[in-house]
Amino acid sequence: MTKTNYINASIYSSEKQTFIDNQFMTVDDATGKIIAVGTGTPDTIAEQTTDMQGKYVMPGIMNAHTHITSIPTYWWHDGQEDRHPESREYNTMYAIHNMQDMVNHGVTYIRNVGAQYDIDVAISKMQREGKIAGPRVMTSGQVFSITGGHGADGGHEVDGVDAVVQGVRQALKMGVDNIKMMVTGGVLRNGETPDDIQFNFEEVQAAVAEAHHKGKTVAAHAQGNAGVKEAVQAGVDTVEHAFDIDDETIEMMRQHGTVIVPTMNAMYAIYKYGEKTVPAWAREKVIVNIKKHFASITKAAAAGIPIAMGTDAGTPYNGFEDESAYEMQLYVDKAGMTPAQAIDTATINCARAMHVADEYGTISAGKFADFIAMTANPIEDIRVIQQDKDVFQHGIQVHQAAKTAGVDEQVPVRQVGVVRLIENQG
Repeated sequence: MTKTNYINASIYSSEKQTFIDNQFMTVDDATGKIIAVGTGTPDTIAEQTTDMQGKYVMPGIMNAHTHITSIPTYWWHDGQEDRHPESREYNTMYAIHNMQDMVNHGVTYIRNVGAQYDIDVAISKMQREGKIAGPRVMTSGQVFSITGGHGADGGHEVDGVDAVVQGVRQALKMGVDNIKMMVTGGVLRNGETPDDIQFNFEEVQAAVAEAHHKGKTVAAHAQGNAGVKEAVQAGVDTVEHAFDIDDETIEMMRQHGTVIVPTMNAMYAIYKYGEKTVPAWAREKVIVNIKKHFASITKAAAAGIPIAMGTDAGTPYNGFEDESAYEMQLYVDKAGMTPAQAIDTATINCARAMHVADEYGTISAGKFADFIAMTANPIEDIRVIQQDKDVFQHGIQVHQAAKTAGVDEQVPVRQVGVVRLIENQG
């Protein structure tokens, strides 16, 4: 058994909510799992030793809400949305490209919650087999919507309990890990609002029963308060977005063990950069909802409701590079979290929400050696995570930082992305 000792690292501890200096970890190179973590000199003699030179080491970033087949930044042409490529081949090409971007920026595990043609199922298999680079993928295949509802283009359109049951069973047969239910309307579809309830309680409950029977999870796109309540009461595992929640909803979430995946940057990016490129009807919905969205996430986090980081990658100006790290910054700047709490949303909280916490989410013996290494401390400034960093996946370095730089030397990540977009669009 070949082993590697990583020494002289400052390793993040979720329990202590900080980085601990002078740490080591020993990794079994064959399995990619951590054998031991401790202070000072390793007890185990290893074939290789890597001096981390005091770098700040935290678990690899996990993102619980992505759409890897989507074009992450796009315009509307003649009033028509141009986010989803038309062919299976284009969808696959974008997925492979987006996967590479994510892992290069420290994202080592994702939950994809909607993919054209169920492509994420094949992408996940290719990643596990080493055929493509990128994060591990928890799959959902195509989303479920009512006929003509949110996500209907490229999703399963089902109406009534019987159709929901049949559709979910078919998706589970295809091998998905998670069922995505569009419980309410949303921002990026005209003629509906986040407050529209689309699936009824019995339909959502039926999907939950089928998925849970097979040990799978259910994620609910639910934005307005009534829709969020319905989804929580039906027993979904995670609520995506949660624009508007009150004290009663929070108490329901506490009782049901519901996790919120906020996707704050999906709103914030349209608000900041979408004028004249995102349709006025979509941007107006953002303007109406963004303040109560941020207030709701602030309230939920303060009440101790678990928050799992997700970006909704693939929506306007919200891509697959440093947006995951920027989402964590938004949790600090806009939702009142400490940097340590924000780190937890993208590590241990995601791992628990995705039911993989026995092997991911912390740097601990018995877990896979997925981690990122930075030259500065994110507890002091959460923006550090947006900088170039070393990325390790199952003990293998998959990206090496090109240079080190202080936070003040970095161009704000969102501005870089927008400038590049404008140049690419001509």
